[in-house]
Amino acid sequence: MSFDSVKNIDGIQSSGEFKNEESLSRVDPVSGGTQESKEGVSAVYEAKSQLINEYLQTEQVVQVITFDRVTGLSPIDLHRIGFGRYQWQLFVLTGLGWAADDIWLQGVAIILPQIENELRPVRVEYATMALYAGLILGASTWGVLADLIGRRLSFNITLFIAGVFGIAAGGANNFTTLAALIACLGFGVGGNLPVDGAIFLENIPQSHQWLLTLLSVWWALGQLLASLIAWPLIGNFSCPSATDCTRADNMGWRYNFYTLGAITFLMWFLRYFVFNLQESPKYLLAKGRDEDALKVLEHIARVNGKVLSLTLDQLQTVSGEKRATGVPMSNLQIIKQSFSSFTLSHVKPLFSTRRLAINTSITIALWGLIGLAYPLFNGFITLYLTTHISDASSSVSTTYRNYVIISILGIPGSVIACLVVDWYRKDHSEKSMRDNRSGRRFLIGGRKLTMAVSTALTGIFLFLFTTSTKEADVLAYSCVTSLTQNAMYGVLYAYTPEVFPAPHRGTGDALCSAFNRMTGILAPAIKIVTTPASGGASQTTANGPIFVAASLFLVSAILMMLLPIETAGKAAL
Repeated sequence: MSFDSVKNIDGIQSSGEFKNEESLSRVDPVSGGTQESKEGVSAVYEAKSQLINEYLQTEQVVQVITFDRVTGLSPIDLHRIGFGRYQWQLFVLTGLGWAADDIWLQGVAIILPQIENELRPVRVEYATMALYAGLILGASTWGVLADLIGRRLSFNITLFIAGVFGIAAGGANNFTTLAALIACLGFGVGGNLPVDGAIFLENIPQSHQWLLTLLSVWWALGQLLASLIAWPLIGNFSCPSATDCTRADNMGWRYNFYTLGAITFLMWFLRYFVFNLQESPKYLLAKGRDEDALKVLEHIARVNGKVLSLTLDQLQTVSGEKRATGVPMSNLQIIKQSFSSFTLSHVKPLFSTRRLAINTSITIALWGLIGLAYPLFNGFITLYLTTHISDASSSVSTTYRNYVIISILGIPGSVIACLVVDWYRKDHSEKSMRDNRSGRRFLIGGRKLTMAVSTALTGIFLFLFTTSTKEADVLAYSCVTSLTQNAMYGVLYAYTPEVFPAPHRGTGDALCSAFNRMTGILAPAIKIVTTPASGGASQTTANGPIFVAASLFLVSAILMMLLPIETAGKAAL
């Protein structure tokens, strides 16, 4: 099959090229078996995925010349689906899942002083460790299940679990019960980042993959929402000190958990009852369910007000194979079938070639380094203020006011990253003129460069942060660090699902997210080891974690430039 000849109906050459003869040459016409392509997927899946990518592109009618060994060259009219109402709804609902992740990360961090005053735990940091334990298990479980039983079930259940246990945690009578419930809500919310990003990516055209970077703005909005809710509740309904702090006098953190749990539950309600989410078409292709994948594409086209011209015969002809449609299976049947043949089949392809192995290893390492660096800084801000800032206000209202300002300044970071990752300029070089390609675009931004620059700036600003001695300076450096951090996370969140092919995307995302949480759990452990239970510490102790975090960010920036795969300008498989 070759898509070298892709023409508009009026005869104008399209800018897109689709070449896959090399892939199809790896399909055994006798046995039907396939060799692994350079992207870690079979040639049959790669051919079908690229055809679907063509149909997902911006709406227009084009004629594609396909090649089949039996019938030869044959034209297909593509009525492209484009980016429309279905994808915008998905952008909002997956974004809410990302927002929920940071809502609970910040929600737990915000209430620690009030928990310590009322419940008197040996070390209040164990609450954060419990959250990360749940996040580790959730990221691993839901990400892997997304590849085994589909994205839809994981997408629909994670927020339900988080909402139920979040509300229940607000009623805990002792610290052990609270920590257990926090771990359970972490198990639910931990699946959002690996699953939601995969779902969104697999339903959008390549021309709109930059929106995956913008999806991280919801993470910043989650932090802002958590701070806005905590400001009045904790500020007005909390014990001023640990002296005689009863439950009746310290209801603020409980009201905060009830509110955040109700919001999370509302997010689940919108996902499950309001939006008719379809299974990922690329997941269905990977499972050989071509007919079901076609029905999903028809549904997306219908919601977008378009007509899909792709047929089952065209989808199967493009790969030179025919599959039996089979009998549709229930969720229970899919789960039983998946676990009956569970192997490492979704892990090995991520390391199937030297290039993929290097890229996968560096990507997982990046998630681990940043997973430790981020909480090392954010988890120690309060400690830093109490030991170094001589003119800092002890007012709870002032503290949460500053926290809101920092949260607001993080939002532009995602927008800036979104503008840069696909930044092109026209090529006016002599070679381009000789080749009659004047006006051809070349990439000057890209995922790797944008990630590296924003990560390096984060490390630099953290080093400068340690030199601050006044509240205004600390607030300023916190704001710029928040901006660069969100830019870094925005691109990292986009790059990771893009670089993994759909058949193994959930597993790849799960490995990265789980390793991120595993290293993140070390942050409260470090705080426990380096500071007394009272929270006091010397200047050297307070600076130490921030120096380590800054160094980890700089090391991560170097590793980002060593990634062998750049995903900018490429349609995700």
